[in-house]
Formats: sequence, C-alpha cells, structure tokens
Amino acid sequence: MDKERAGIQSVEVGFALLEGLTRARGPLMLKDVAAAGGMSAAKAHRYLVSFQRLGLVTQDARTARYDLGPAALKLGLASLARLDAMRLARERVPGWMEQIGHTLALAVWGNHGPTIVHWEESPQAVTANLRLGDVMPLLSSATGRCFAAYMPPEAVAPLLQQELTQAAKLRRTDLPATLDQAQDVLADVRERGMARVVDTLLPGIVAFCAPVFDAGGHLALGITTLGSLATFDPEWGGAIEVPLRAAAAQLSTDLGAGSA
Repeated sequence: MDKERAGIQSVEVGFALLEGLTRARGPLMLKDVAAAGGMSAAKAHRYLVSFQRLGLVTQDARTARYDLGPAALKLGLASLARLDAMRLARERVPGWMEQIGHTLALAVWGNHGPTIVHWEESPQAVTANLRLGDVMPLLSSATGRCFAAYMPPEAVAPLLQQELTQAAKLRRTDLPATLDQAQDVLADVRERGMARVVDTLLPGIVAFCAPVFDAGGHLALGITTLGSLATFDPEWGGAIEVPLRAAAAQLSTDLGAGSA
C-alpha cells in the first residue's frame, strides 16, 4: 500500500461508533451503539472504553447508555468556528453553474441590506446592470425577499417601510402596497423555503434566491440565480429551482444547520 495513503484501520472502524452516536436522537445502549457501528457488542465495548478515556464518549452510570462526550463537542465547535460560509460557497459556484446554467450571485446582509459579494456570469448572461457591492431591494428582488423573510424583523423593518413608501410614490402596482401585503409575500417565501420574482426587478427577468443557514440557524448568505424568461425555467419544481434548492440545503448542512 502507498505509504502516503496508508491509515490506521482501527481508527476508521472505531469512528463508525462515533458516527452512530452522532446520528442518534439520544443516548444509546451498548447493543445499539454496536449495531450502528456494524460490530459485536464486545468489540464495540473495547472502543467505547478508550473513547471514554479521551472524553469523546460518556456513559450514564444510572442507565448505562452511551452518548457523545465533552471532547466530541469541543471538536465539533472548533470545526464550526473554522467554517467560512462565503469561502465554501465560492468554491462550489463552478459546480452549481454546471448544474443550473445561469448567472449566479452570492449575497450577505450588509450595513444597508442584502449586498452582492460574488457574481459569476453564465455564457447566456443577461444584461442585469448589477455589480459587486450592490444592495438589493427587499420587495422587488428575489435576493431582497429572501433576506427580508429570514433576517430578524427589527433589522428589516426600517428598510421595508422605506421601500413601501417609495413604491407608493412610484405607483408600483406589481409590488406590495401595505405592510400587511409585504408580510404576506414574506410568509410565502418562508413557506416555500426560497424566493422568486418575475418581471419586478428588471423587465423579462426571473430570479430565484435560496437561503443558506449556519449552525445557529441564522441566515448566512443567499444564493441567487437569474435569467431571461426566454431561456430560464421560472417554475417551482423546475430545472432551475430544484438544483438551486439542493445546493443551498447541502451548504446549510455542511455549515452545521439543523444539527442541534
């Protein structure tokens, strides 16, 4: 075996027990831990004794059940602290582009609202007149609606009111006219799990924005894709929405969302 690739098999075998405890909803009896690791109870017990010494596993003296220990928590927290949502997202953009085939943008919440921080055009790019650093409107853009739906209400409220006032002045009949109507739009975003706009930001342009969450359940960034109605599938459950949703869900999982 290549020395560069050689490992310690017993470490890999023992990790199956830790993985089983990670997937479990709570502490497990020895036989259940062993089953999760695909080994006999006697063999599993030997690994668990060592894991207990290292603090990776604890055993309740009253129930005899095993659970992850403080050292496992420390490792997990250290790993999460090193995760950079934007770095991970940027690394994956080329792969997402292959699947989706349309322009992609990454946005985060900045001082003035949802801000474009990465932009990659597809071969069939549309004239969007958007640039890095642009702040997206909350009501007329998919990016804005996504952030308005998932950011804390106190952060969104002042900007939302400003846009409602401006929309009224411009007599925009394609946008919510009242705060209640805006809240209905945002409730729909949360129900669907992502935002979509058609013809509201730019004529003939459709866009989706999918939220990415961190380990604390907070909105880390939004992944937006947009294109011309002539070539872009605007349907829910269509060729654009499905892979975008999957990409955001996988990144959220990798950032620790839903692990609590």
